[in-house]
Amino acid sequence: MPEKMSQEKVLVLKALGAEIVRTPTEAAWDSPESHIGVAKKLEKEIPNAVILDQYGNINNPLAHEVGTGGTITGIARALKKRKPDVHVVGVDPVGSILAQPDSLNSSIKSYKVEGIGYDFIPDALDRTLVDEWIKTDDPEAFHLARKLISEEGILSGGSSGSALAGALQYAKNLSEKDVVVVILPDSIRSYLTKFVSDDWMRENGFQRDPTVVDSGKKFKDATIADLNLNPVDTVLESEPLQKAIEIMKNHGYDQLPVLDHEGLLVGLVTLGNILSRVARKRVKHSSPVKDVMLDFAHLEETSPDGHSHQRMNGHGQGKLVRRKHDHYDVITVDTPLSTLTDFFEFNSSAVVTEAGAGRHAKPIHVVTKVDLLAYLVKSGEEF
Repeated sequence: MPEKMSQEKVLVLKALGAEIVRTPTEAAWDSPESHIGVAKKLEKEIPNAVILDQYGNINNPLAHEVGTGGTITGIARALKKRKPDVHVVGVDPVGSILAQPDSLNSSIKSYKVEGIGYDFIPDALDRTLVDEWIKTDDPEAFHLARKLISEEGILSGGSSGSALAGALQYAKNLSEKDVVVVILPDSIRSYLTKFVSDDWMRENGFQRDPTVVDSGKKFKDATIADLNLNPVDTVLESEPLQKAIEIMKNHGYDQLPVLDHEGLLVGLVTLGNILSRVARKRVKHSSPVKDVMLDFAHLEETSPDGHSHQRMNGHGQGKLVRRKHDHYDVITVDTPLSTLTDFFEFNSSAVVTEAGAGRHAKPIHVVTKVDLLAYLVKSGEEF
C-alpha cells in the first residue's frame, strides 16, 4: 500500500487479517518497489499467496453490496405478513432499556457499542412485533464483529457483532432443521478508529480479546539485529545516477541511503525509481542522485492522525517520531521488531544507524517490511 493511503484503509485491511507493507508513494507503478511490484514479489515468496488484482480482474465489476432494507420493526412487520409464525428476536445491549420483560434491563449503564439500544423507548419501535429479547455486552459484540471481518470477510459494525452474539445464544436451543436469519445492520465504515483499531481496543479495556494483535508477543524480544541484515553502501547526493545504479546492481540492493558532502544522511534512492525515470527520459544517467532521491528534509514530522513517521532532523539522523511526545528514537540494531512493525504501518523502509553516534550517525542497514515477513516465515510465526 502506498504511503499516502489513509489510516482508514490500513485499519480495514488489518481487520481482515492482513500484514501491511508500505511502499513509496513516488514509486512508478511498474517499478519493483511500487505497491504492484512488491505485491508480485511477495506472491512469489509467500506460500499459497494470490493477487486478487482489482486492476485486471474481469470479475471486479460484478461485485456489489446490498443492504438489509429496514429496522427490526419494518422487517418484522413485513415478514409476519407473509409468514405469521416467524419468531422475531430482538438484541439489546446491557445498559439499554428496550428489552422486554423489564427484568432483563436490571443493569442501567453506559456501553461502547453504537447504533443499538436506548435509554428511552422510541415511538418508531413496536415492541409487540418482537417475540423475544436477548441482552448482549460490549466484549462479545466487538469480538464477534471483528471475527465477522477477519474470518468471513464481512465488513460489519459493532451492532452487527451484537446481533450475531444474540443469534448464537438463541441458536443453542434450536435443531439442525431450524433456519436462522441474522440481520447485520451496520458496516465497518463508521468505526475505523473505534473497535476496528487494536489501539482503541486496548485503550478501552478489550486487550484480552483474542482478535487484538500483540506485535510484541509475535516478535517476542527480537530486535533488528536478529534480522541479520546485510551491510549497506551509500552514495553522495552529488554523484551521478549511474554510480548509484552500479552499486545497487553489483550488491543486489533495491535501495541506497544518500549522504551529503559532509557525510550526513539526507535521503534514500531506489533502483526501480531510477530506471523508470531514466526510461521515460525524465532524468539522465549523468543526472545527480538528488534529482531522484526521496529527500528526508521534505518528509512531514507526523501523519495527519498523529502516528509515527521517520524524518531527518537538522543533523540528518534517521528518527522515529513519537505520538504525544516531542521525542525521537534513533533506529538502531537494538530497536525491537515490535516497534519497527508499528513504524512500517506508515512507511516503506527505515534506515538503521549506529547507536550513540550523535549528530554524525552512520547508516549501516536499510530494512523493509519484507525483511520482517521473511523473519516470521523463517521463525515459523504466523503473519
